[in-house]
Amino acid sequence: MVRAQQKPQYTQYVFNNLLLNPAVSGIENYVDVKTGYRSQWTGLEGAPVTSYLTINAPFGSDYVQGDAAAMSPGNEANPYSRLYTQNYQAAEPHHGIGFMVVSDKAGPINTTNLAATYAYHLGLSSTLNLAVGVAAGFNHISLNISQITLENPLDPVIANGNNSQWKPDLGIGLWAYSSNYYFGVSAQQLLPQSLYFSTNNSVSAAKTVPQFFVTGGYKVFLNDDLTLLPTALIKFIKPLPVAYDINMKLAFRDRFWVGGSYRNQDSFAGLVGFNISSLINISYSYDYTTSALRTVSSGTHEIVIGLMLNNKDSVVSPQHSF
Repeated sequence: MVRAQQKPQYTQYVFNNLLLNPAVSGIENYVDVKTGYRSQWTGLEGAPVTSYLTINAPFGSDYVQGDAAAMSPGNEANPYSRLYTQNYQAAEPHHGIGFMVVSDKAGPINTTNLAATYAYHLGLSSTLNLAVGVAAGFNHISLNISQITLENPLDPVIANGNNSQWKPDLGIGLWAYSSNYYFGVSAQQLLPQSLYFSTNNSVSAAKTVPQFFVTGGYKVFLNDDLTLLPTALIKFIKPLPVAYDINMKLAFRDRFWVGGSYRNQDSFAGLVGFNISSLINISYSYDYTTSALRTVSSGTHEIVIGLMLNNKDSVVSPQHSF
């Protein structure tokens, strides 16, 4: 039996694309730390609950000592302004490294993903960068049999089973970015794995399948204070139908933003975020379920807190990842 095991989905992926694409490792000129919590389909027993921690940073003497696209210390120009866009220069070639841990609990099954990421950023032109990245790590999958009630206690699916397993994991990605747009493609779960908790070889095992993502965004300047950022994410996960997310973010300078999101045949969402200082930012989203689950769910809550460590230019908003 072959089934698609989806990794967690995120309403706020656009603010932490490292979760989907390792090529964004080291895209900013500071140490980018983010932690998130997502409670999906609140009110439904056994619904997915996801939490994560990601960290990534650049390294390379040219980039770390002076990012060509970053503001100089003391420069208070709005990074969303047309002036910034007109003077934009691609970042110097550099490396990026990162690490992430993602914990996802759905019913009796717990999955924890540990991965290290690496990316190389090079300039294709004076205003365009291309990054190539890879993520490698392990998935830990466990089954809490105390949460399962069986008609037959000796059910061969889990009897005498291996209820705690480690599986290798691999992902790759490409990311092109300039001052007012980005485009990325990535793949996760490139190492197919059999998923079974029984030691009985006659029991059919589920299998993971590769998951492919295509995403992009474009920054539209309404005036020097207001910026509109439409983005989209398309997901290809066989044998499921193609899924997509469409997002819209309206930002006031680099301090405050509101947005909306639509996930086909699943939900609408509202989002809000604050860049509190050059150290910390916070965002929240609420998904209203449009599928049949809306009768038993009160929606989905997701919160993300970000830290910008070693932020030598004291920017209060990401400059390359918007």
